[in-house]
Amino acid sequence: MKLMLDSLDNFNHIHLIGIGGVSMSAIAETLNKWGYRVTGSDATRSPYTDRLVDAGIKVTIGHDLSNSKAADLIIFSAAIKDTDPEMVLAKQFNIPTVTRGEFVGYLTRRYEESICVSGTHGKTTTTSMISLCFLEARLDPTIQVGATLKQINGNCTVGDSDYFILEACEYMENFLRFSPKTEIVLNIDNDHLDYFKTFDNIKKAFVKYAELLPQNGALITNADDSACLELKDHVAGKFITYGIENTSADYVAKNIKHNALGYSEFDVFCDSKFYMHVRLSVAGKHNVANALACIALCSYYEIDKNTIYSALLKFTGANRRLEYIGSYHNVSVYDDYGHHPTEITAVCKAIADKDFRESWVIFQPHTYSRTKNLLDEFARSLLGFDNIIVTDIYAAREQNNENISSVDLVKKIKEYGKDALYIKKFENIVSHIRTNAKANDLVLTLGAGTITQVGPEIIKP
Repeated sequence: MKLMLDSLDNFNHIHLIGIGGVSMSAIAETLNKWGYRVTGSDATRSPYTDRLVDAGIKVTIGHDLSNSKAADLIIFSAAIKDTDPEMVLAKQFNIPTVTRGEFVGYLTRRYEESICVSGTHGKTTTTSMISLCFLEARLDPTIQVGATLKQINGNCTVGDSDYFILEACEYMENFLRFSPKTEIVLNIDNDHLDYFKTFDNIKKAFVKYAELLPQNGALITNADDSACLELKDHVAGKFITYGIENTSADYVAKNIKHNALGYSEFDVFCDSKFYMHVRLSVAGKHNVANALACIALCSYYEIDKNTIYSALLKFTGANRRLEYIGSYHNVSVYDDYGHHPTEITAVCKAIADKDFRESWVIFQPHTYSRTKNLLDEFARSLLGFDNIIVTDIYAAREQNNENISSVDLVKKIKEYGKDALYIKKFENIVSHIRTNAKANDLVLTLGAGTITQVGPEIIKP
């Protein structure tokens, strides 16, 4: 039974199908902290399911129909089909069900100040930066972010204030179920074409998202992105901009410098007047832009500049965002979640600000549809690395109906005059790097799938 959720008053036992997902696990922790009986199931064990078990939540790997049958409410993730045994049981016994997106929408309505961070790239990092600023200001926010953040020892925390800081994904237009008080739109780019089909449809989704804001709300967006600026006519509340190239933005970064690690420092000007100096402990021009978005939002919420400065300096990156893994024979190994050409270009530029001999990238494309639709863009984005290795496409939610493979990407790279290797097995990639990378080289594992397993194997003694 599909439910229009406006209250949890009539529920005691809430069951989550797909509980190990990053957002679903955050929902489970939140409900557990609120005192509900929470159970869940997932196809595979993960650090997220282990964390839930440690919190006293019963998690079944596979199916235990007794838990779902006893539930008052079932929340399910987008990956769950109607044919799932627990979904079939819910229908049979008329148990109310809601999607993950619908439930998060309900959460945004429980808080007076729901702050939703969206955009094609940079959501996790910017949400993390904002979260640290609010924590540093002792505002006790509730936080749901799409990766592990060291400062909260996980991907969520439940506060006791009216602030809810949320990473809001545009995929399948889930963010249109939310009720934000404040929005950030970091950028609007060509992605998730398996769902949106065209860039014009992506822009239309962000227009609808901007129209969700109330008159006493605010949209903070990137003045360097023309599609973001087009949202102005669709915002009932305040329209606040930031930029690096567009000096007419409300908040502008100037005098950007990088140290040997690639970390940035810069001056922020607000309304053409000096506002504050910023030092970051993360690399890349894209993170300057992310920090500007954070500063603009925190200024809107009247957080002290010294607090913002301190929090941003302490931020060393979210999990899998140019994350340092370790070293082997003075070869530094990093890992990054980037799985779109724009993200790859950004991380390549960020690495260029570091000191090293040669760079190595080990790229795992993510989904067949994205690889096929953006094949040329992927090839060009990888050209900035000195050595390129491509492994098999991570299918995620898809079947290979696209007649595409990683060999096609390697061929495309070679058409641009750059050598590249296709290596299927992870153990062979590890062996190749350990044999061929030299002292002071930099190795990056890149992609949103299982490629993250390779870095720890490279650095093993």
